[in-house]
Order: sequence, then structure tokens, then C-alpha cells
Amino acid sequence: MAHIDVSGIDYFLSDGTQLLNGVTFKVPDGTKTALIGPNGTGKTTLFRIISGDLVPDEGVIGRSGNMGIMRQFVGQVRDDSTVRDLLVSAAPPALAAAARAVDEAELAMMEHDDEPTQMQYAQAIVDWGDAGGYDVETVWDEVCMAALGLPFDRAQHRPASSLSGGEQKRLVLEALFAGPDELLLLDEPDNYLDVPGKRWLEGKLNDSKKTVFFISHDRELLNNAAGRIVTLEPGINGAGAWVHGGGFGSYVDARADRNARFEELRKRWDEEHVKLKELVNMYKNKAAFRSDMANRYHAAQTRLAKFLEAGPPEALPIEQNVKMRLKGGRTAKRAIVAEKLELTGLMKPFSTEIWFGDRVGVLGSNGSGKSHFLRLLATGGTDPEREHLPVSDVEIAEVPHEGTVKLGARIRPGFFAQTHVRPDLLGKTLLEILHRGDEHRSGLGREAAAGALDGYGLAGQSEQKYESLSGGQQARFQILLLQLSGATLLLLDEPTDNLDLHSAEALERAIDHFEGTVLAVTHDRWFARTFDRFMVFGSDGRVYESAEPVWDEKRVDRAR
Repeated sequence: MAHIDVSGIDYFLSDGTQLLNGVTFKVPDGTKTALIGPNGTGKTTLFRIISGDLVPDEGVIGRSGNMGIMRQFVGQVRDDSTVRDLLVSAAPPALAAAARAVDEAELAMMEHDDEPTQMQYAQAIVDWGDAGGYDVETVWDEVCMAALGLPFDRAQHRPASSLSGGEQKRLVLEALFAGPDELLLLDEPDNYLDVPGKRWLEGKLNDSKKTVFFISHDRELLNNAAGRIVTLEPGINGAGAWVHGGGFGSYVDARADRNARFEELRKRWDEEHVKLKELVNMYKNKAAFRSDMANRYHAAQTRLAKFLEAGPPEALPIEQNVKMRLKGGRTAKRAIVAEKLELTGLMKPFSTEIWFGDRVGVLGSNGSGKSHFLRLLATGGTDPEREHLPVSDVEIAEVPHEGTVKLGARIRPGFFAQTHVRPDLLGKTLLEILHRGDEHRSGLGREAAAGALDGYGLAGQSEQKYESLSGGQQARFQILLLQLSGATLLLLDEPTDNLDLHSAEALERAIDHFEGTVLAVTHDRWFARTFDRFMVFGSDGRVYESAEPVWDEKRVDRAR
């Protein structure tokens, strides 16, 4: 038995802004419930409240069952932690504590090999066994083989930073689904997963008897695996929650019907309010001349007072109004020409031509070289001309390669980084970044900058520093900078990973109207439907073209 009961949760930010307002819903036993909502409405904050990391200002969280948690940072680990540390982070608290005690005792043994330290180490080993450590190592061996193709004894000391984001996610998810916890809390489990990984996740969600509450923006995953959907809806005094008792297939129509009913109820309430006020005024005027009207006047006043006390029907949720406008410009007909291009150690030589106006989806499993290909283009290709240099100061690592890839005349590459890592933006507010400009784009006056931010749903974050934004807000701001930069070639590395549903649809419309060429690495099956051709990075090292999306490429066959 495992469930979550969220009741009347209020949460205020440090500046006094109310983020959550009376959030109430249940996650019943055995269900697979998704949490969605616009970026910045508090989804991750709500998860942290449920997990006990944060304390709400009002309301209570009730739950049953042991809870396993995958936090948002998984997939972005770049510190000195190991594969074993990642697995420990997903283990039950008692097991994790025993693992940390063994680590501390081992470190102490390296510094002081005396009898007390040896006794401490021996006790830590006993406690690890009592906590079920040796049993879980058997499970971790299976987990490592499934996620990495390596046994635990070979993988455990490997730096987590050496794994791709998808490998980090798959490793932790394998451990959680194989573990003893009856209740799983998963913050964006599909991010960084390739499509075979997402299909695996859908299968796990559908087959598992565990209760799972997860955040996702992947429309295909929501459609295939979510039995119930909780939406955080922004309001004037913070976000509230609406629960749709079905899957994503019926969600859009159900939400539209609900909002239409709200609109009709509010219209009727306004009409009744006007009638009651007119009735009170009429009896007030009559009572001034006729004493027998006084009782009717007081009765009308009482009726109006009770009507106002009951209040209007539930307010229509505030809809995010994101309008992305990617302009572009005319370029040479041949935008990209690759001749016998080999990404060193990744893919076999290939040749291709990409024409002005093409919308090319770049597909393939994790680690196949897709992002390397985009980064090579983002730096201007082989021996770039000055006009081919990037239109931003984003730091792009050099990509070793053989052969050549050249960009056409008037091609200015604009790069969207999957990890959102932008050292050039750190420590600066959004208004400051737009106001100052850089060598690639002109600075904007305060009013114009505020208008640009409002178009991307970021007006409320104008005075926030870039690093304090949510992942989705950082993604939207990156796209805004591309809009202002004059890019004629968009190189988008997993652009929809952190975008909410409304923003992803806005990006699709913007790409459709963009005058230029677009290449996007994506594992978003819904988003991929909008592209007209595909480059597939195959598991055998070949790069080939396809008119339809190809999602069944296996893990790249490479020494690991």
C-alpha cells in the first residue's frame, strides 16, 4: 500500500511571493500520476515538499509506503562522485547511511591504520551487511549491466561524470524500479533518455506495481504511461492544482471543456451581480418616497450581501502567453556540405548536403555523436570564415574530426545547449543581459527588453539572475537570445527537454515560421513529427538519412 495525500499546501518564496496556493490532490495506490504545468509554477518545489526537503508554510503531506526519489540533478552530475555514489543516492535511507559509513571508515583507514580505526571499519562492514548491503550489490550488478553494459565491480568506481546524461538517468531508474520502495517520486525521469530508453521507461511505468508520481513534459510519454494528470495552474496568488482522472489523450479536450465551463459560470455570475445591484438601487430609490418599500430594500441588500459573500466561481486559470518569433534570413541554397566527415572515435565517415530551409531531425542513441556534430557546426565547421562564427558567447568544446564540413554564405549558427550551461550569463539578471547586449546582438532599452521577456513568459523573472531560473525558463531565455542574435542556422540540442507543453508548442510554431535552416537533436517523438527529414546516427557507426523518424537504434557498439 503506497499513496500520497497533498492537502492545502501553501509555499512562499524568500521574497514573499506566494508560489503554491492551497494545492490539494491525491496520488492513489498503484497509480502512475504525472505532474505538469508551466515552467516556474513550482513542480520541483512541490516534489521537494513531498520528499521532506522543504517545509510548507501551510498544509500537510500524508503518505504511506517507503519512498524512493530521483531528484532533478540526475543526468547533470559533473562532480567527482562515482557510479556507486549515484546508486547510493537512490537507495533507502538506512542503506545509504550504512554506505556512507563504510566510505568514511575506508578514508579513515587510509590516514590512520590503528586498532580503533580498524574496529570502526569492521563495524561499518557489519552494519553494511545488516542493512542488506550485500544483497543490494547483487541488484546493483544487474542494474549496471542493464544500464551500462558493465558489472557493478567494474563500474562502481567509474566517475559519474563520465556517463552521458541518459546513462545516469537509466542507472538510477533501473535501481529504483528494482529496489524495495513501494512509492517512487521521479523528477523529469525522461530527460536525457534516448527513445529506446523512453520506451523502456514507459514499459516500466506500465508494468510496475509501484505507485509512481512523476514530472514530465514529454507528450508521448504522458500519452503512453500516465493514468492520471495533476496540473499546477498559475494564479494571482500562486499556483493551484487541477486533477484530470484520465490520460493525456483526453487531457486537452477535458481542460478546454473545463475552462469553457469556468468562463460560462463567471459570465452568469457577473450577469446576476449586475441584476442584484440594479434591484438594490431600484428599491433604495423607491424606499426614499414610500415607507412600505423599506423591507424590500433591506431584503435586496441582504440578498446582495450573501451573493457577494459566497463569491464568484473558481477563477479561470492564468494561461501562459508564450510567443516565440525566430526570424532568420536568406542564405546560400546549400547551407551545410559535409564531405567524408568523420567524428574522431565516434562515427564512420559520411557525406551529406543540407539545403536552405531544411528542417532536419538528428536522431540516434545516446553517445552516438549527435551533439558533437551540432557543436562542430556551431563553431563554424572546418576552418570557418568570420561570418560563420557563432552568434553567442556560449562556450563550445572543440570537436576532433577528419574530412570537412563547410557552411554556406550568410550562414550564422545559433546554438542551443542541452545542459543550458552558459558561463557568459552567470551572475547577470535577464534585463541586464538584454540591456547590455554583446558583440553579436544590440542592447535593448528597458521597455523593449521587458516586452521581449514578456513574449517568452519571463516578465516575472526579469530581475532574476540566469542561474536562478528553472530549467524550462533557462531554455526559453536561450531561445529568446537566438531570436535577437540574427542566427540563420538553428542548432538545437534537445530544446524541448525542459520546456512545458505550451512552450514546446510555441517553439514548434516559431520553427515553422523561421526563415532559415534548422537541425535539432531530439528524442522527443512528438516534436520530431514537425521535421521533414532525418539524419540517423546508427549503432554501427554509420550516419544515414531517413524520410521517417528511426527510434530503434541500439546502444552504440563501442569499447566501453
